[in-house]
Amino acid sequence: MDLELVERAQRGDRSAFALLAAGIATRFLGVSRRILRDIDLAEDASQRALVSIWRDLPQLRDPARFDAWSYRLLVRACYAEGQRSRRWAPNLHVLPVDGPAVGGGLDDVIARDQLERAIQRLSVDHRTVLVLHHYADIPLDRVAQILEIPVGTAYSRLHHAMRAMRAALDADERPAAREASR
Repeated sequence: MDLELVERAQRGDRSAFALLAAGIATRFLGVSRRILRDIDLAEDASQRALVSIWRDLPQLRDPARFDAWSYRLLVRACYAEGQRSRRWAPNLHVLPVDGPAVGGGLDDVIARDQLERAIQRLSVDHRTVLVLHHYADIPLDRVAQILEIPVGTAYSRLHHAMRAMRAALDADERPAAREASR
């Protein structure tokens, strides 16, 4: 992160903040989408986080800690959006009709679906640590700082998340194995 850009934005420079927001918006949307598992909620959480950053940026004491501080605001926004009651709405994506198949075909789709169901079963706390560590590639000690939890708790949540995902994936495989043996 460009420290000078953060400092200019802290002083109210709108163009500096626009550059800062443009640099983190896509990353924020990816992280919030993986935490919340809903694109509409993720967009709302990302927007809420960016508004909080703009509003609270002048109070940030150490501009060098902008990344951790901004992720903390994003995680809080994700938790707030996740707690809001919302009517179920499908996430539909239009796919090209005559485009070539990408990847390994059906096996890739099945693997992604199994992984998606396993992640969906995790608690928000476990999913948050998993996403920040594996998707955003943030070391666990920084994840702990972002979430304002002890490092041991971050390691524990990641351990339990991985164990729960393995168990869910194994459970999904068992019925398929029984069907194949018949």
